[in-house]
Amino acid sequence: MSISLIDVTCGVWDLNREKTLATLDAIAALPNPLRVLGWRPGPGRAHLAWQLMHIGITEELFATERFVGTVPAYRDLVPRYKGGSTPDDDIPAVDVIRDVLANSREHLRTTMSTFADSDLEIIPAALKERALSIGKAIKLLAWHEAHHQGQAHITLNLYKAAHQ
Repeated sequence: MSISLIDVTCGVWDLNREKTLATLDAIAALPNPLRVLGWRPGPGRAHLAWQLMHIGITEELFATERFVGTVPAYRDLVPRYKGGSTPDDDIPAVDVIRDVLANSREHLRTTMSTFADSDLEIIPAALKERALSIGKAIKLLAWHEAHHQGQAHITLNLYKAAHQ
């Protein structure tokens, strides 16, 4: 029996998402989740909400415009949370973050269901400048969530240390 790289990678994404949602659940359990989500570990640093929304918006961008050239959902949120954006002070609620994470993941899985392992060397038009194949991009997405979840986790720990 052979298992595809796409299936393995989706399994890694599932584990990463469990950790991300555990961090979001921990925030939701605190007395003032919006205050926690908007807390910055230093001047000009990204707040927790940005870290978590950035995960979802990045997946949405890959699921749509970067892999298949379609328009992403959350077009109003993309400029605020895509890579290179500057975190603003309009903090989304826990439920909004949870919805973006769930819907963007669903969109990514739907897109991935159209590919086979034989497609992993394809470099989509939107990724040509970066010379990023579908195979490399799906691995990068696994790293990306773990990276930003780790940042969110340490930021939450710093918040707790500063406010207890």
